[in-house]
Amino acid sequence: MDKMCEEILFPFRPKWRKVAYGGMQPGYDDNYTDESFLEVCVWTCTLESNISEASLLILDVGLLGSGFLVLLLTAKKLSIRLLCNYLLNISFFISGLYILAPIYHTLTRSISSDSIWALAASLLVLHLFLHDYAGSTIRPPGALTNPTLTSNISLNASIVASVLIASRLPSRLQVFAIVLFSLQVFLFAPLITYCIKKYSFVLHLLFSFGLMVVTLGFVFTLHRLLFVLLLSLLVFVTVICPYWLIKIQEYKFEINGPWDEAKLCFDITE
Repeated sequence: MDKMCEEILFPFRPKWRKVAYGGMQPGYDDNYTDESFLEVCVWTCTLESNISEASLLILDVGLLGSGFLVLLLTAKKLSIRLLCNYLLNISFFISGLYILAPIYHTLTRSISSDSIWALAASLLVLHLFLHDYAGSTIRPPGALTNPTLTSNISLNASIVASVLIASRLPSRLQVFAIVLFSLQVFLFAPLITYCIKKYSFVLHLLFSFGLMVVTLGFVFTLHRLLFVLLLSLLVFVTVICPYWLIKIQEYKFEINGPWDEAKLCFDITE
C-alpha cells in the first residue's frame, strides 16, 4: 500500500542511489531503506546461518592440530626443544589474537560496507599475484634464506583483507575465529605445504590434489556456475598452460656469435 502511494505521489522520481554526501534525494525519505540493503549483509548472514561460532572454533582447532602434527612428522630432527618452541609460539599467537579481537570487531565501524568489500577484493587479488607458490610465507625450520619481498607483501595484503572482512561480523568470537582461520590459511598453510614438499614430492602432489578436490567439492555445494569457472581455471592453469610451454620450446631459436663467452674446445685437466 505504501509503495502504491509513493508511485502515485512520485510517478517519475529518479532511481535511488547510495551516496555518501549530497543530502536527501528527491522523492525519498531521509530514513529510506532500499531493497538492495540486504545484499550488503550476505557474508554476515551466511556465517550466522550456516557456520556457527562453535563450528568455526572446532575447524580452527582441527586445522591447527593437523598442521602442527605435519610439522612434527616432517621435521628432520624431532626434539623436546622444538616441540616446546612450537607450542609456545602458537600459544602467544592465539592469545594475542584473542586480545585484539575486540579491536578488530570495531575497526571499520565508520567505513561503508561497499568500501570494505572493494578494498578486501583488491587486496586478495594482489595476494594471488604476488604470492610465492614455490616457497613459504615464513621462514621454515632450518632454512637459510628468508621469504622474498613480494611474498611478504602478499602475506600482509591477505591478512589485512581478512581483518577487514572479519570486522563486519556481529560478534567478537566470530571475529576471532575467522581471523584465526584466515591466518592458518594464508600464513600457516604455505609453511605446511613447503615442509611436505621438502619431505616427499609425491606426497606433496597427493596433498595438493586432495586440497583441489576438497575445494571443488565445497564450491560445488555453494554455487554451480562458480564451480564450473573454478574447474575451468584449474584445468587451464595446470594442464593447458604447461602444455603450451612445452610446445613452444620447439620454436625456440638461439643465436650464437662472437659476442658470446669463449668456450674451451679441450679438457683443461689435460
